[in-house]
Amino acid sequence: MEDYLRIGVYSNTHGIRGEIKVYPTTDDLDRFKQVKKVYLDTPKEMMEVEIKNVRYFKNMVILKFKGIDNINDIEKYKGCDILMNREDAPALEEGEYYIYDLLQCEVVLEDGSHFGKMKEVLTTAANSVYVVATEDNKEVLLPSIPDCVKNVDIENKVITVHLMDGLL
Repeated sequence: MEDYLRIGVYSNTHGIRGEIKVYPTTDDLDRFKQVKKVYLDTPKEMMEVEIKNVRYFKNMVILKFKGIDNINDIEKYKGCDILMNREDAPALEEGEYYIYDLLQCEVVLEDGSHFGKMKEVLTTAANSVYVVATEDNKEVLLPSIPDCVKNVDIENKVITVHLMDGLL
């Protein structure tokens, strides 16, 4: 999975001509128009499909794949993740990271002591929130702000944090 990035989840069919509704999991909806091929992560295989058309409806993306023209050909994949090749992803700015790269990073305090493992990243209107699983099976929520997250080293999978008053 390290070679792929999830950009959406196939939530339902749209009409009878093979279009699907996708719940986007990317922060950039234009990504669906920028990428030519995506992968359906089915239980049996990674199915490569070529995007023929992209439309937007409310908070969903409507996709039409080349060669899939009937609801019966696509309905069985409902619930599958929509993935793209990592190599097709745009370059990130300094200080930007893919959520997948943050997961399972070791979280350490400023003094270098082990605090826990990155379990999940919640996205909110204000800022992301890191969910850290501590060694005593508790979850700590850390806001992804400069006062709290001091350094992110993706290469070594280490995130250095400062525990602000009131977080524990």
